[in-house]
Amino acid sequence: MNDKELAENFDIKKIGQDFLDNPFPTYRSLRTYDPVHQNEDGSYFITRYEDVVLSFKHPGMSSDKKEDFRPKFGDGPLYTHHTSSLVFNDPPAHTRVRKLLSEAFTPRKLAELEPVIEQIIDGLLDRLADLGSFDVVSDYALALPTEIIADMLGVPEEHRHKLHNYSNLILGALDPVVSKEKIKEGHVAVEEFGPLLEELIAKRREKPGGGEMGEVLASLIFGKIDGERLSSVELVQNCIFLLNAGHETTANLVGNGISILLDCSNEMDRLRDDPSLIKTAVEEFLRFQSPLQIGNRKATEDVEFGTSNNKVVIPAGAFIHTGIGSANRDPDIFNNPEEVDIGRKPNPQIAFGIGKHICMGNTLGRIEGDVAIGKFIKRFPKLKANGKKRFHGRARFRGLDILPVTVI
Repeated sequence: MNDKELAENFDIKKIGQDFLDNPFPTYRSLRTYDPVHQNEDGSYFITRYEDVVLSFKHPGMSSDKKEDFRPKFGDGPLYTHHTSSLVFNDPPAHTRVRKLLSEAFTPRKLAELEPVIEQIIDGLLDRLADLGSFDVVSDYALALPTEIIADMLGVPEEHRHKLHNYSNLILGALDPVVSKEKIKEGHVAVEEFGPLLEELIAKRREKPGGGEMGEVLASLIFGKIDGERLSSVELVQNCIFLLNAGHETTANLVGNGISILLDCSNEMDRLRDDPSLIKTAVEEFLRFQSPLQIGNRKATEDVEFGTSNNKVVIPAGAFIHTGIGSANRDPDIFNNPEEVDIGRKPNPQIAFGIGKHICMGNTLGRIEGDVAIGKFIKRFPKLKANGKKRFHGRARFRGLDILPVTVI
């Protein structure tokens, strides 16, 4: 099948393992031959940078999924979660929750977290040095963001090992193709996660000002916007959302970043020779292997997409899959987009989104990526792969399931 046929025959509901392992050839074909692609179910998949940005910024685009998620999830726990969380709501609900959360992500609060991040990373690196051989994902990339977001929400140590599995099941249910078994497991994950958080919330209500941990949780419980507080459902579901989003994307960024450097030895040497490149390197990792590959929007009015030579009107009511991973490799925006350049400037990548729905934790994620990858590369100057890496096989989120390495 040639590139044009690949684009013409693409259907997001029929993607296979080849796409999950490496979606970028398909993205390239779609950008070239069918950048506003209509799937068999009537939804659209957009892959050009300018179109994806337009979908994030246009007032005729909605993030509310109350109608679209019901056929997939029924009325069960997954539906309650995904239609109550920050990311799948429009104003005024989105505005109210975002304002409550924003207090925990101010520059001052993030500056206070930096020494905590440094301390956690140093401890992890000491343990890895003793091991010699380890898995970058489970032994390192997941550990830092899980600790940070769990601290911010006050999750006790004995429950933290459950978070990644919950996240995989709940976020994995958002993929275009999900088995009935995986949907069922996602429902169970929300059912188990909810009572755990309800217990934490009840304890924090008893001690409003107590403890160093759980500051975000306190903001959500006691904060008011226009005299209103979050409902009990909104409170629990947005805690689940923060715990999932707060560690998933950062873990993928760290794992993907280290993997990219292993694959690109010249860029690895370049970063070791000039550690000041770490900030632009993190931006490049976000561009090249975007942790969130595919987002979604719904048109509330007719909106025109495409190039000046090939305009396509997506009609009101249509569901749109936004190709973030494809947009970040659009040659109309990025020079040599299929190559890694850790000093790339400018780099207008949109891995964290753009507009009113930009990821609230994007600054924290960048700080964690800077510290975790920078210190790792410095600590282990002789690093090599020790087996085959494997991506976790989800379409919307791209990250590694395993990355075995040995340090000398």
